[in-house]
Amino acid sequence: MDKTDIVLCQLLLGNSRRSYRELADTLNLSVTTVHKRIQDLIELGIIRKFTAKLSLFQLGAVHVLVFGSSKLSSVQDLLGKLESNGLVYWLAVGGGNYLYIGAYLQNIGQLEGLVNFVKETAEIPEPTVGLTTFPMLRGVVPDLEKRTLYPLDYQIISSLKDDSRKATSEVADELGVSAKTVRRRLAQMMKNSLVELSMEWYPDASNDILSILHVYLKADADKNAMNVLCQKYAPNIVFYWGFSNIPPCPSRLFGPAE
Repeated sequence: MDKTDIVLCQLLLGNSRRSYRELADTLNLSVTTVHKRIQDLIELGIIRKFTAKLSLFQLGAVHVLVFGSSKLSSVQDLLGKLESNGLVYWLAVGGGNYLYIGAYLQNIGQLEGLVNFVKETAEIPEPTVGLTTFPMLRGVVPDLEKRTLYPLDYQIISSLKDDSRKATSEVADELGVSAKTVRRRLAQMMKNSLVELSMEWYPDASNDILSILHVYLKADADKNAMNVLCQKYAPNIVFYWGFSNIPPCPSRLFGPAE
């Protein structure tokens, strides 16, 4: 992937229903070029599918990252074993058998069971457990009325779950409503952070070197330091996690190396 591909993927990760025209204008490319780049990324297995699902904001889920050195001799079948737990969704393997395991919890009461499961299954005797924060949700004040999802909203999300770029008219025909209604409900859900329109992204399918950097901020560091780093090294830093429970506010930066 070149830098244009990385930015294109970032845009689609944030909103997989962005039109080819919008993507082309943002990247200063032609619509034909953007379409070809996306198709190439799909053929390479970097983009697996475009997805729609209820947002973590709506579900009130807790995102956890468990990481540490594993004593396993092979991690070939580890992801399948971890996913059998029903909470784990992501595994990254670093140098020296250092593992990063992402999970979503319905409530904090599931944390101890998850950590014990990961310690045993991944053979990480001393894992670090981070409760992540989501910069995109900072400053969002929950509004119970606006967070309400109606039966039609669930039907729209279900229709888009395996192809979030599906045409509005096609969704409308499936559900027996007007395209205008589908567009209005989608816009409302997106505005209130009730739906995640993203994609299954596998950058490791490319020949690029992917890095996770551990950054520890001093107690008196500028709270905006991570955003500054992301802007300075964009687009090579794809995203970052911050942890609310590990002083002194460490963060993990993820992205392809230069």
